[in-house]
Amino acid sequence: MAATELILLVAGITAIGVLAQLLADRLQIPTIIFYIGAGLLLGPISGYLSGYLPFLGGRIIDPASFGDALPAIVGLSVAIIVFEGAFHLRVGRIREAPAAALRVVTIGALIALLGTAIAVHFALGASWALSLTIGALLTATGPTVVTPILDIVPVRDRVAATLETEGIVNDVSAAILAVVFFEIVNPADSFEGLLQGFAGRLGIGLFFGVVVAGVLYYLVRYVDLAPGDAPRNARLLVLAGALVAYASANSLASEAGVAAVATAGFLLGNADIPYEEDIEDFKGDITLIVLSFVFITLAALLEFSTLQTVGLAGVAVVVIIALVLRPLLIFISTVGDRFTLQERTFMSLVGPRGIIPASVATLFAVQLRSEGLPEEASLLLGVVFLAILLTAIFEGGLARYIAEYLDVIPMRVIIVGGGKVGRSLAERLEDRGENIVIIEKNQAVVESARNAGYTVEYGDGADTDTLRAAGADNAKIVAAATGDDDVNLLVSQLASSKFDVENVIARANNPDNVEAFEDLGVRTISSSMATAWAMDNQIERPAIANWMSDIGHEGDVQEVEVCGGEFVGKPINEVGSLLPEACLIALVTRDGETKVPTADFVIEKGDMITLLGRRESVREGMQMVDSKTA
Repeated sequence: MAATELILLVAGITAIGVLAQLLADRLQIPTIIFYIGAGLLLGPISGYLSGYLPFLGGRIIDPASFGDALPAIVGLSVAIIVFEGAFHLRVGRIREAPAAALRVVTIGALIALLGTAIAVHFALGASWALSLTIGALLTATGPTVVTPILDIVPVRDRVAATLETEGIVNDVSAAILAVVFFEIVNPADSFEGLLQGFAGRLGIGLFFGVVVAGVLYYLVRYVDLAPGDAPRNARLLVLAGALVAYASANSLASEAGVAAVATAGFLLGNADIPYEEDIEDFKGDITLIVLSFVFITLAALLEFSTLQTVGLAGVAVVVIIALVLRPLLIFISTVGDRFTLQERTFMSLVGPRGIIPASVATLFAVQLRSEGLPEEASLLLGVVFLAILLTAIFEGGLARYIAEYLDVIPMRVIIVGGGKVGRSLAERLEDRGENIVIIEKNQAVVESARNAGYTVEYGDGADTDTLRAAGADNAKIVAAATGDDDVNLLVSQLASSKFDVENVIARANNPDNVEAFEDLGVRTISSSMATAWAMDNQIERPAIANWMSDIGHEGDVQEVEVCGGEFVGKPINEVGSLLPEACLIALVTRDGETKVPTADFVIEKGDMITLLGRRESVREGMQMVDSKTA
């Protein structure tokens, strides 16, 4: 291909990728679906249509378009993508679900690898070496497909943290394991012990990753990068460092570069470096460009005949991967953690495969064909790309609908202040299934809360950027619970005016400040009055006071809206018999008026019912009242 044609092709692919990103943002659909669609249109579909439309002149993108440069282009692009994903993976995020994240990338990955290999071997008749190679590749979900899903499906942070950790870690392990198994398939390579091959590549990657991260940290933090140009120079240094880490490790062992950039990105992202936001924005933009280019190009190189090679047996393999192995590994890996059944189901139904399987499988296929193994190459590409296509389309495309059906998009509650009041409130709300983010500027309190498993945003809650970083744009409740009334007042003002939060609650430490809060339309809890109420309850009604103080352990009180279902149009005496044992309707709110209902009071759609009783019974009663489960 002439240079001018190649430039035009690259520019066109990049432009299509940017348009796909804009369209995905508009429609709230993961971008990978548009990338794959564009690639198929530019590749096999255009080739097929050229038989009917001669002016197309064949495939717009074909394997010869980039010549021998494609493996290098893909490799460097993967380096940037993996580095950027690892750079965003914070230790604090992993702490939110440490046990589950560890099991997903160990036990879960092993289940996926062996289960996929067994399915491929018996369904398609592939050799065990090739089956294990495919199994290793398809353990990788990856940040390229997980992150776009989490951008449009704001699940609980511990769910997101587990999926993000799985994507980053399994990208590395999958690439290295696939190379180790592939060396058994490819006769041009010598046999190595599996453990030795994996450990050697991982060790090389870790070494170069640590070295590059250390050098970049020193340069960015301690070397004068020219005032005024320092942010730009820091961005360029980090980009160059990622590419150097990848190339250096890869020069010693194939695919060790993936481990190197993942290590460097993770270490640097968790270090205290200047210009971090500039680096994140720059790397994010570069990643979007290379990601769109690589995905569109690899999809364009696919042949429909390759998919036909695996046929219905290949579809059966993908079904086993998505609907048998994925749920199995997720439910085993999340045993004993604080995930709801709906969250575990969501995670088990959302595990699309991404760029690492696509890019490494393409490189393997080229090598297999050069060694006279075209059938193995077609089988490898067919299974991997079929898995990518089907999981991306169905799991990626339907992720938001799955999340909404399972009701795993929780109301985000931001609590400003991680002291005793804030932590106690967070504990109660999280126990009821809310998605809690604590904002705290005391580093010791931040570490304590994170170690307890809470999501904590370090910073000043009275700062607009900190509130935005904590998710105030999507918050339904902001609770200002610090010991400083001035801070609580400013937080309330920002939440109401800047972020239009519908429910703002503030703690007033000084009762003289209550009026100032209420003038803003902020629901205010006076510390002194709350203490007086608590003491009065202990004096006048000790039984109910003691029971209320134990809410969340034995008993519970919850308010839920009647949106439909079998309760509508029935009097209280009939509804009561439908509720679980030890669950009572204490109050009903209608048109802003709250009352204790009589036996013949008829429930209407839109009523707010307050349920009181044993904890498990109240939770079951809430599900019965909710129209989604009624």
